[in-house]
Amino acid sequence: MNRTELREQIFQLLFRVEFNTKEEMMEQEELFTTEGDLEFSKTDADYIRDKYEKIAEKLEDIDKAINEKAVGWETSRMAKVDLTIIRLAVYEIQFDESVPTGVAINEAVELAKKFGQDGSPAFVNGVLAKFAQ
Repeated sequence: MNRTELREQIFQLLFRVEFNTKEEMMEQEELFTTEGDLEFSKTDADYIRDKYEKIAEKLEDIDKAINEKAVGWETSRMAKVDLTIIRLAVYEIQFDESVPTGVAINEAVELAKKFGQDGSPAFVNGVLAKFAQ
């Protein structure tokens, strides 16, 4: 899989955080990488799990940063798809030096076009633009 495809899979796994407890997420990781619709190579499955775990570890910090930058919006009020996309991008912008900020934002907007509602790409771009400043 290429990085865009891997990012999409990480997004889908990260989205499960909204519906499962922290304890349940270990099982969700396993189910996602072994029982899902796609068959992952060991390398891809390891990459997806590793990046998901790094993001999950920093979710509290990521949400705090989003709440500080997204004036007039709190994470609790955001659509779950948009929030998950923003969380992934903020992790990449703030903690993953291998992903340039512009790439993280562009990929997030593309995910919002694919998975979000009509206004999602503009909303995601607007929030993430605050992190590029």
